[in-house]
Amino acid sequence: MMRQYELVERVQKYKPDANEALLNKAYVYAMQKHGQQKRASGDPYISHPLEVAAILTDMHLDESTIAVALLHDTIEDTTATRAEIDELFGEDIGRLVEGLTKIKKLDLVTKKAKQAENLRKLLLAISDDVRVLLVKLADRLHNMRTLDHMSPEKRARISEETMDIYAPLAGRMGMQDMREELEDLSFRHINPEAYETVTKRLEELSRRNEGLVKKIETELRDLLVASGLTNAYVKGRQKKAYSVFRKMQSKSLSFEQLSDVYGFRIIVDDIPACYRALGIVHTRWRVVPGRFKDYISTPKQNDYRSLHTTIVGPSSQRIELQIRTKRMHEIAEFGIAAHTLYKDGASNADGDILSRESNAYSWLRHTIEALAEGDSPEEFLEHTKLELFQDQVFCFTPKGKLIALPRGATPIDFAYAVHTNIGDTTVGAKINGRIMPLVTRLANGDEVEIIRSGVQVPPAAWEEIVVTGKARAAIRRATRMAIRKQYAGLGHRILERTFDRAGKIFSREAMKPALHRLGQKDVEDAIAAVGRGEMSSLDVLRAVYPDHQEERVTAKPTGDDGWFNVRSASGMIFKIPGKAKAGEGVTALEAAIDADSVPIRGISSNVDVQFAPTGAVPGDRIVGIMNTTEDAKAITIYPIQSPILQRFDEQPDRWIDVRWDLDEANKSRFMARVMINALNEPGTLAKLAQTVAGVDVNIRVLNTIRVAADFTEMTLDVEVWDLRQLNQLLAQLSDLECVATVRRLYE
Repeated sequence: MMRQYELVERVQKYKPDANEALLNKAYVYAMQKHGQQKRASGDPYISHPLEVAAILTDMHLDESTIAVALLHDTIEDTTATRAEIDELFGEDIGRLVEGLTKIKKLDLVTKKAKQAENLRKLLLAISDDVRVLLVKLADRLHNMRTLDHMSPEKRARISEETMDIYAPLAGRMGMQDMREELEDLSFRHINPEAYETVTKRLEELSRRNEGLVKKIETELRDLLVASGLTNAYVKGRQKKAYSVFRKMQSKSLSFEQLSDVYGFRIIVDDIPACYRALGIVHTRWRVVPGRFKDYISTPKQNDYRSLHTTIVGPSSQRIELQIRTKRMHEIAEFGIAAHTLYKDGASNADGDILSRESNAYSWLRHTIEALAEGDSPEEFLEHTKLELFQDQVFCFTPKGKLIALPRGATPIDFAYAVHTNIGDTTVGAKINGRIMPLVTRLANGDEVEIIRSGVQVPPAAWEEIVVTGKARAAIRRATRMAIRKQYAGLGHRILERTFDRAGKIFSREAMKPALHRLGQKDVEDAIAAVGRGEMSSLDVLRAVYPDHQEERVTAKPTGDDGWFNVRSASGMIFKIPGKAKAGEGVTALEAAIDADSVPIRGISSNVDVQFAPTGAVPGDRIVGIMNTTEDAKAITIYPIQSPILQRFDEQPDRWIDVRWDLDEANKSRFMARVMINALNEPGTLAKLAQTVAGVDVNIRVLNTIRVAADFTEMTLDVEVWDLRQLNQLLAQLSDLECVATVRRLYE
């Protein structure tokens, strides 16, 4: 275990004027608080914060950050409090320690939700001060180095979390060395057999090629020095096990087929020397086509800068080269931590103006903004992982602004990256001056111009197209808001009629004082709940006007089975479905409301009921639109999700609240429309038909369109008993290997 004085000496090596008293005080306090606590290995617990602090000294961080590392577990695992740390060490250190403390008491059901909330808290703390991130990553690194003493289940869980979140986060912050070590340590526990196999093969290769790395280093350095780059430094290394395994998996290669297991870094004095070195190497050895990347002129979002190329070099070996300056090398190794070595506004040999607000940190702040986009912890976790894992492409706005996006991003992702409002109103895109489909995958260097419309609402299907968490969250939110608007419009009309029949005037202002009695957050939520059928309009009337007295009337059979006539004291007569027995008292208002709610079955013979072209099935929340002709009346039934309902927003008189009124004796099938994107291969149609028949569903109409060489789009009109059966069909179709996507159509 590292000793206290050794830690102080490490700090003083790079910062001779470090506050030694602060470091000693933090060590003594942590030692006292952790007391006799032991780690799973049996070591004293204080060994962990000491090792975390030592990792941070390798990054040359200031003494305040080192003190936070010593104290980082005190609030979480001991009797220490934030107030006590504030008093002894100051509010700045107290705030950082609290930011590193996990949320223990969470009223959440799933482990994923708890994990998401802890990540949310950590990222919020990081956005306030990046030192929280540096301490957390060092903490995770030391825990991974000592994971062998945990149970197998815990090792697997912690390793998966590290691979999913902390290793990509280190990479996004530019800390590549830490990322690689975290990935390798996680790989060892997640897939021990693969780790052992790849490690053994790398050791065999290293023994077989003993001296080869040194030989290539020498030949490269001699060539550069002879060409005038006398200060060039060359260092080679063998790639790590997980990096090799990931390449084998992604490229479907065997170990023997890998040709670039070795990588070499050339470090020179300045940027012109980088390009000189590139020219020298390319002149001497053959270049592998398509393997050159210039991250100096276009840096990665995490501030990484280098020239990348692959050559067939000495001994006919395929060699990956990274050419960079010393400052670029610091950032490549330590990432965002390297920015803490300079004061705000300081310049360096590369001519850059450095500040703590690096590009990587700007990305992190952008991720924090997306916290508001998700409505659940799981959704936030999904979005964060999407952002962390993706490689990037760099695109430009027409004005030349650089937009970094995950690989595979579309113009829709681009639009949302610029601004949420731009994404919501996107209807088309020009890529490099040509109008292209919104599903087009963007490539490096593309110039993207977004075409917008003020009346556009993002389709729910876009969620399957986009790859960024921000875009997915915004599309989900816009879809929810559009559906809520439709429900609210229907609810508003229902409430207006109910209040009018009671002799009252409906208004949103009148509802506000009654929201707590209705259990709703705001007026729009309450109105939408009425539209969805979750809350009765009578309940709203009674909540708004608790003193309102309702007259009661008597229901009498009409002679038409299941129907009753009611007459109010004022002489109004209503025909209602027979939910009440003959002679049972109902209020006139209840009768009026039921009379307004036309059942799908059993309505009077002079009203024709028809369904939307895409159908509606029992279980759907439905509405009716009255279509009046010269000689008859007809009602068209739509699911509330139907986009066509927006056409009738300004025609409230045509809206009718309808409900399903089916019984087992008269049960029949109803049509729904389904779209399937399936592989274009023999047997696909047979598998689909077999699946449909297997859940007792009938196909009424089938249309197919060839949308690509490998895919066919199929539209099926199917007949089902109810929504439950339809959802069962969709679930089983989506499980088929030959099906890419399947969804219900409402338009």
